[in-house]
Amino acid sequence: MKRNETNKDSSTRTRRGIIDMLKQEGGMDVMALASEFMLSGMAIRQHLNALKEEGLVTYEEEARPMGRPAKLWRLTPEANRFFPSGYSELSVSLIRSMKEAFGNEGLDKLLTVRNKNMQDEYLQYLGDASGVRDKLSKLADIRTNEGYMAEVKDQDDGSLLLIEKHCPICDVANACAGLCKNELQLFQTVLGNTVLIERVEHMLAGGRNCVYRVKESAEA
Repeated sequence: MKRNETNKDSSTRTRRGIIDMLKQEGGMDVMALASEFMLSGMAIRQHLNALKEEGLVTYEEEARPMGRPAKLWRLTPEANRFFPSGYSELSVSLIRSMKEAFGNEGLDKLLTVRNKNMQDEYLQYLGDASGVRDKLSKLADIRTNEGYMAEVKDQDDGSLLLIEKHCPICDVANACAGLCKNELQLFQTVLGNTVLIERVEHMLAGGRNCVYRVKESAEA
């Protein structure tokens, strides 16, 4: 009995690890996952099939130069329940109630206050950070602590990407588009007017991540 329980616990941990890995990396094939978890391809396939039966993963075929197409495994929206949700149901309900009570103008005022409070918190955390890279790294730390799973990547053209792999307020943002608009303004404010920032990928528009390109302004 204890041995069966141990095997079950191990499978549960591995499957949760696969979920986390796919959330971080996006589409991965069996061999890439097998290498990460130091398991055989057959063992990984068993875990993936079990996750597929639960509706947590799916796959798409990718053509390869030689041989058969490879299956790239990805998470389904159902897997979002394993990641922070920011009390989405309550938040959506409150957003709708505020619209009824105060109208869109009143809601915009509340979002402005929220944005100002976040701006103050972010600027305090960034402290005396100097340089775009340093500021962006600290911003990614803040966002990760808030559940956004953020990271910074350097690009060949000298720009930087702030990549957020999860959105804990996605349901709320669907109900209130002003949240996403305010976040872009928030990032611009805390990073300063010496940089240009644009959103190049957006979850609400069908993207896998929310991605912001940041680069030094030509006037800096």
